[in-house]
Amino acid sequence: MELYTYYRSTSSYRVRIALALKGLDYQALPINLIAAPGGEHRQPAYLAVNPQGRVPALRTDEGELLIQSPAIIEYLEERYPQVPLLSRDLVARAHERGVAAVIGCDVHPLHNVSVLNRLRQLGHDEVQVVEWIGHWISQGVATVEQLIGDEGYCFGPEPGLADVYLIPQLYAAERFGISLEAYPRIRRVAALAVAHPAFIKAHPANQPDTP
Repeated sequence: MELYTYYRSTSSYRVRIALALKGLDYQALPINLIAAPGGEHRQPAYLAVNPQGRVPALRTDEGELLIQSPAIIEYLEERYPQVPLLSRDLVARAHERGVAAVIGCDVHPLHNVSVLNRLRQLGHDEVQVVEWIGHWISQGVATVEQLIGDEGYCFGPEPGLADVYLIPQLYAAERFGISLEAYPRIRRVAALAVAHPAFIKAHPANQPDTP
């Protein structure tokens, strides 16, 4: 498999975690989102791969090109079920997917670089942009804090789909200076993940394109 990725893209980070948890090998194909002019994701070579011009994208062993992290992760879960990211119980699965959706649908899109750049284009200064980021991330983690369990990872002793989404969001929170002091459950999960080999392997600091 080949993964088009960027070291600090939280959606790419999710897919890297899922691949690592499942023990799947892949070749990283870094796409520099800040390279001049306008980032490699806006250049014809990458737009020919993914017309949306975003990362991640995954080329499967069969040669299929998949885009969007939720679709990629669902594919990995169904294609390689040996290390499951979802519980067997249908209600538990819904709770796990709910946390993933809070992050993937309601939080991350609002601090995506394209959204932040649009805010700047509309005349908002950096103080306002940072306030925007802090508002949405803080609201999201406060919600997740109430949805996850009291022991282990988000929903038990082994990491799963909710953790795949949460840990990259916590990396973004750290980048933007957002305190997690008020969220003991989330801090517990973060402490477990920081020592887990799959999360270590997937971390932005350990990628081939990390500056």
